[in-house]
Amino acid sequence: MIDTKYTYAVARIRALETSLLNSAVIEQLMACQTDVQCLQLLQEKGWGDADTPENAEAILSREQEKIWETIRDLGVDMSVFDVLSYPNLFHNLKAAIKDACTSESGKHLNIYYEDTSISPDEMLEIVRSKDFSRLPKIMSEAAKEAYEALLHTRDGQLCDIIIDKAQLEAVYQAGKEAKDSIIKEYAESTVAIADIKIAVRAQKTAKSMEFMKRAMAECESLSVTQLAKAAVSGMDAIVEYLSQTEYAEGGRAIAESASAFERWCDNRMMQTMQPQKYQSFSVGPLVAYVLARENEIKTVRIIVSGKRSGLSDDSIRERVREMYV
Repeated sequence: MIDTKYTYAVARIRALETSLLNSAVIEQLMACQTDVQCLQLLQEKGWGDADTPENAEAILSREQEKIWETIRDLGVDMSVFDVLSYPNLFHNLKAAIKDACTSESGKHLNIYYEDTSISPDEMLEIVRSKDFSRLPKIMSEAAKEAYEALLHTRDGQLCDIIIDKAQLEAVYQAGKEAKDSIIKEYAESTVAIADIKIAVRAQKTAKSMEFMKRAMAECESLSVTQLAKAAVSGMDAIVEYLSQTEYAEGGRAIAESASAFERWCDNRMMQTMQPQKYQSFSVGPLVAYVLARENEIKTVRIIVSGKRSGLSDDSIRERVREMYV
């Protein structure tokens, strides 16, 4: 039986997809001589609002806000999208722990994300009071462990590892429990890509296998043990291991350059979303739209920042992500 509860929402998304940036618009941005010209082009495309300050951060922040305004306006069950908010939610937890461990009052780190299920102020209050039971089960234990680790060792990296792994495990658990296949696919890709990133960075910084196992999260499409062993052996071993998996293209990107690898990580997620362009009766196209918008905002940020910094077009282009449309 066809589920029609998303029919209207998908129809709206199909109309909105026509406004997504495609490769032709990306080329127009690349052809701009300055970051100011890029922003002017984006404003002509409807980015920002009439009262949005004419600077990159304000315009990109406004576009990020528009994503969720659009999804809420569709009148669908927002809990389906909870897993997409985990990166920001767990990021705020890290920021709150570091704030709480370095100052006695106030919010000093200007690195919090707004529009999360737990506001930055509430997150900081929870951490300062050490009332971690008020946090969702998916993060309460990690929050306590990370807080104690930073408080007693002052090791910020250890704090980050504990929370980042908890985030990956929360994403994967959400994928396992999800009824919608798109969430399962998103979770699998998210965790696998993160594990590969950990392996690559750990190899470059000569981290131990124990470090990697502590940082990596289990998933079905990769063996954490084999990936960590490969990283200990060297970058070529990582490439060799990945060649035996569905992430062989990522291995080739690693061999090409650091920028190519970072680009592949985002492109892989867009490739995972591509089939949703042909779905009409599931939440998949809505999830894909959110990720597509986040991807184009990231790409615009790369181009605008590159233009502002005077990077060559070749250098910028190497970092530009594939678009959803």
